[in-house]
Amino acid sequence: MLTPENLGRAAGAPQAHRLYDDLMKELQNDTAIDITTRPSARELASLRERAASLLETKLPASSSEARARVEQEMFGSGPLESLLNDPEVTEILINGHQSVWYEKQGRLHAHYDRFFTSTSLNNFLQRLMTEARIQANLERPFADGYWQKFRLHIILPPLAPSEVHISLRRHPENPWTFKAFLDSGWAPNHAIEMLQKLVREYHSFLVIGGTGSGKTSVLNACLQELSSNERVVTIEDTNEIRLPNQASVKLISRQDPSGILQDVDQCELLRQALRMRPDRIVVGEVRGHEAKDLLMALSTGHRGGMGTLHAENPRQALLRLEMLVQLGAPQWSLRAIRHLIFFGIQYVVTISKTGGMRKLKSISRLTSLEENGFCLEPIYEIE
Repeated sequence: MLTPENLGRAAGAPQAHRLYDDLMKELQNDTAIDITTRPSARELASLRERAASLLETKLPASSSEARARVEQEMFGSGPLESLLNDPEVTEILINGHQSVWYEKQGRLHAHYDRFFTSTSLNNFLQRLMTEARIQANLERPFADGYWQKFRLHIILPPLAPSEVHISLRRHPENPWTFKAFLDSGWAPNHAIEMLQKLVREYHSFLVIGGTGSGKTSVLNACLQELSSNERVVTIEDTNEIRLPNQASVKLISRQDPSGILQDVDQCELLRQALRMRPDRIVVGEVRGHEAKDLLMALSTGHRGGMGTLHAENPRQALLRLEMLVQLGAPQWSLRAIRHLIFFGIQYVVTISKTGGMRKLKSISRLTSLEENGFCLEPIYEIE
């Protein structure tokens, strides 16, 4: 969103853009500085000297802000610097070099700044992938990873027809707690006490909701309720869950785009977790045939498990869970799958995001399994 302050910043952008173009022309045949990697101290000093020299001869009126902006474009994160340093910005979306968006307080805003050229965006992309240790190319034009304090997703042309699209989601430095949920109005006190009771009494449950509704935040809050000697094994595709204590461990799946290393999925990690003496097993997101392995573990003595699932309501979540189990066990009957779900999951916690506000929508208990499906009893519903 453009504020008067941002309008002033945007007005100075053409000066920085012209300086950037002049510097690129001067450096395009010089291999002393590689703009596709983070600079060393010597390289950064060299760039500043060249910029100062160019300012004196060609753009004597250039401001220090314009100089800093050019340096960010060439060696840093370009227009993203202010967003990366703002802890209230939860997501950053780059739709090509001319379009940058960000989420703040649950609402999406257009950023006043942009990358100067598609080349500078591609240079930033190369630095990003190097630091995140991921790779996206024509053979596999997408990648997921973790960069600084953000979960990272990249998708390249031709899957994104125009330019590269980059999505960054910030992970909070301090994980959510039930007290923080209560203070923010996420749910009333009696509903939060119900969640605490689920954790304390070792009930297994799923946290469901849409994208960005805060499912992982709820898992983190639940884990903060555990004692210091309770061992949790977490299983994730990306590093998001905060371990509750030093007795707990984290397992993360592996995908190697180059094909050199063997992929390790969440199914394999679940099998390994069962050999690690877990008091609880927590899956960051159930999205594939690992659903079968998780439910097998939860229904055979591993109580108190948790996981998240993309769904809008409990019945949709259970239907989707049936489909995911069928991916891992297509030979099983629907009745057998439903029995496995009923024995493994006791509750479904539904959260929502409306108008930028995240709320606890309902807590539902699986009471029985009938011929036509599950019977659900809501023990809490938002008023």
